[in-house]
Amino acid sequence: MNSSSINKESLKGIAALLVHVANIDENYTEKEKKIIKNFIISFSYNETDSEKILKDAEQLEVNSIQLLSFTNLIKKESLEIKKEVIEHLWKIIISDQNIDQYESSLIRRICGLIYFPDKLSGDIKLRLLNT
Repeated sequence: MNSSSINKESLKGIAALLVHVANIDENYTEKEKKIIKNFIISFSYNETDSEKILKDAEQLEVNSIQLLSFTNLIKKESLEIKKEVIEHLWKIIISDQNIDQYESSLIRRICGLIYFPDKLSGDIKLRLLNT
């Protein structure tokens, strides 16, 4: 459970970014949905709330044309929350056992937009790949 607080609107936007990454390969799986729901639940939301936030995030992602609006929400958060986001993005990308160049490039772009160190992102990726 994440002790950091984050408001519901920001969480919805961050979840929309997770949905966006899950949709990159045009194969949004139940496994990826579960990762996103677990991310939402980690911010002290129950199953029902997390389902609603996920549905809203999916709608938000469909209607959005750019990453910037989502990354601006994350940029203002603590390093701990940014780390959570990047970890869940990697979990989504790794979940299909296939990391393509576009997904890696997208993560690097997101890290740059939220001021998250590439090295730390790489460490998270390696840790997840080795578990």
